[in-house]
Amino acid sequence: MTGPDAAHRAVEAAARHSRARLVAFLAARFRDLAAAEDAVADAFRIALDLWPRQGVPHAPEAWLTTVARRRITHALRHGAVRRAAEPALTLLAGEAEDAAMAARPLPDDRLALLFVCAHPAIAPEMRAPLMLQAVLGLDAARIGSAFLVAPATMGQRLVRAKARIRSAGIGFQLPEPQDLPERLNHVLDAVYAAFGTGWEMVAGGDTRGADLTGEALWLGRLLVELMPSAAEARGLLALMAHCEARRPARRDTAGRYVPIDLQDTTLWRADLIAEAEAQLTAAAALGRPGRYQLEAAIQSAHNARADPAGRPQPGPDIRLALYKALMAIAPSAGAAVGHAAALAGTAGPMHGLHALDAVAGLETYQPAWALRAHLLAASGDAASARAAYARAIGLAEDPAVRSWLAAAAAGLNDGA
Repeated sequence: MTGPDAAHRAVEAAARHSRARLVAFLAARFRDLAAAEDAVADAFRIALDLWPRQGVPHAPEAWLTTVARRRITHALRHGAVRRAAEPALTLLAGEAEDAAMAARPLPDDRLALLFVCAHPAIAPEMRAPLMLQAVLGLDAARIGSAFLVAPATMGQRLVRAKARIRSAGIGFQLPEPQDLPERLNHVLDAVYAAFGTGWEMVAGGDTRGADLTGEALWLGRLLVELMPSAAEARGLLALMAHCEARRPARRDTAGRYVPIDLQDTTLWRADLIAEAEAQLTAAAALGRPGRYQLEAAIQSAHNARADPAGRPQPGPDIRLALYKALMAIAPSAGAAVGHAAALAGTAGPMHGLHALDAVAGLETYQPAWALRAHLLAASGDAASARAAYARAIGLAEDPAVRSWLAAAAAGLNDGA
């Protein structure tokens, strides 16, 4: 592969597919997460400089591993990461074809690193954000947005969390079996946050989102393999698989947003739905219900429409019961909006509106305004519905969703 454009594409592909594994590999061996991230960033920077001029190496991941490994060795030896000068670049480029590294696949230490980030010595509120950055490569701005924290503040907290790992001498390997359950919930939360971030990126047209949702599914399967008796690990995998199954139908051929009730179920992935149902059944058999199992059951109720065996579709009363149970053990803005929608489906739109009014903290939550607009329209209050649609449109980040909401609001103006 030659030429600047091809080289830049190769670097971008390597960043998508190898960055997290490189960081985890180096962190596990050098026991310094921050230094590992810096070394990997340096390796990619060097690749951007050299590959367009010298060509893409035969084994890009091996090349990056060799460069990053030597960078971190140099950095730790001298106490700080020193940016490469041109002579150093030439030297490192000459070592691109590291035969020993190219001859074997790079070990995958991502799962171990997830559990490192969930160590009790790390502040609980920082465990999931640290996993998102260290293992899945999200930046502080995107992580801060997910946790409603300013990017600069989140960046400072992440630096302190990494320093804590180093100063506490936390081991970079899977914990002992008896310590796994204590850390599992934090790992599950991080994997789900990664999946949700990828889901939103895909919705916004960012192709990197599919890589992130795929990574989250891979981690979910690995967690189930590691801990088959962990019901919530199976519940999370079922939840992600049910949601991912519908991705091909979320947009029509013109790229327009399609609500779940109007999606073409023939586009839903039957293999993922079958995987989700198998995991949900196995989780239920363990007799330890939890948040992720309940959320997966809700998604299962939606996906029953695509069951080729004609599985009876759960009615709104079943979905309402599931949301009530979810609100009891894991209340959240999303659960509250889902509960209000389910309540409206069984008791009418006014009951759904009253349920929304009873929940604090939904003022800037876009799905709440979208539901409010829908319920106000259903109740016949077109003027209030238009105002709610305007608020929902203003809060929506996805252009396709904004267009769909605008069309709904325009329908009110037309008397629809």
